[in-house]
Amino acid sequence: MKFATRAIHKGQEPDKLTGAVTVPVYLTSTYQQDGLGKLRAGYEYSRTGNPSRASLEATIASLENGKYGLCYSSGSAATTAVLDLLRPGDEVLTTIDIYGGSYRLFKTVFAKYGIDFVFMATSSADEIAERISGRTRMLWIETPTNPLLNILDIEKLAGEKRDDILLVVDNTFASPYFQNPLDLGADIVVHSTTKYLGGHSDVIGGALATGNSELYESCKFYQNAAGATPSSLDCFMVQRGIKTLEVRMLKHQSNAFKIADFLKGHPRVETVFFPGLAEHPNHDIAQKQMRGQSGMVSFKLHGGRHDLDDVLGKMKIFILAESLGGVESLVCYPYTMTHAGIPEDEKQQIGITENLLRLSVGIEDVDDLLEDLEQALS
Repeated sequence: MKFATRAIHKGQEPDKLTGAVTVPVYLTSTYQQDGLGKLRAGYEYSRTGNPSRASLEATIASLENGKYGLCYSSGSAATTAVLDLLRPGDEVLTTIDIYGGSYRLFKTVFAKYGIDFVFMATSSADEIAERISGRTRMLWIETPTNPLLNILDIEKLAGEKRDDILLVVDNTFASPYFQNPLDLGADIVVHSTTKYLGGHSDVIGGALATGNSELYESCKFYQNAAGATPSSLDCFMVQRGIKTLEVRMLKHQSNAFKIADFLKGHPRVETVFFPGLAEHPNHDIAQKQMRGQSGMVSFKLHGGRHDLDDVLGKMKIFILAESLGGVESLVCYPYTMTHAGIPEDEKQQIGITENLLRLSVGIEDVDDLLEDLEQALS
């Protein structure tokens, strides 16, 4: 099956009892057992397993070309499940240019358990590979990164690491439509399903996919033991969003290319960050490992905070808000929003400055979006 067909059908067979074409929302906490130790269809308690969740997990595994999928109550919960694979004394290599929530989780939660996180100011796979030590047990990367859209070479990192090191890729910005890290050698791929997979800014969720049965069993045990599971209604909503993932991503991409091209030619714009542009420093790697670009475009304005406030105040279609990946266009100010918890000196090292804006380009008519940006920048 091709991608769009799997997004609509994989794990979503018509209900055996009624023939319902859409997977039902199983709003139940517990299940009747047919005798001691005799579970009907393997279900006993909805924290442990729910048919709505199982259906979504099968869909996500298929879209990421993995054998196994697991869903969680948020992207941060999925990240936590993966980090639970580590032990005191382990070292994680990551980049400094990652989602602020991941940075916060690494630095303030897991670091106190004796896990060392090394934040590298690089998008070079070679530099990361050279830093691997005998204590390194995980490489955690985002590609594209948040918010500066750097690209890291997944295949090169997979080839350079030892077998006892896990390569984990947060694929939220690309979506499985444009990138499949497992095919490039990653051990685990993580998503905030809140974003492109759900696609409508109406649900919070997270997921992971893997082809490794041991990793799956460990993360599944954590899923049940810690209990950070999505509700069956949340699963239904994410799965409903996934059905239109291909058509949405194509529109996101088309709009983003036109907006990036507009911004790079505007006199008020200092720099545009978009891997689809030929001048992007990692453009060749993006071309190699991705099938296209999502709707994420970041840019820096000439001037300071006052100029930025002026632009934001004029926007009519772009909505100032957290998050990304919905059908509506959003504008985010990473300095005080998504990356507020990062210390000032590290923000400067990353390049998260007071004149940086991040756009999540939606699927509205692109002429309206361009007109909105034009008048806001005028």
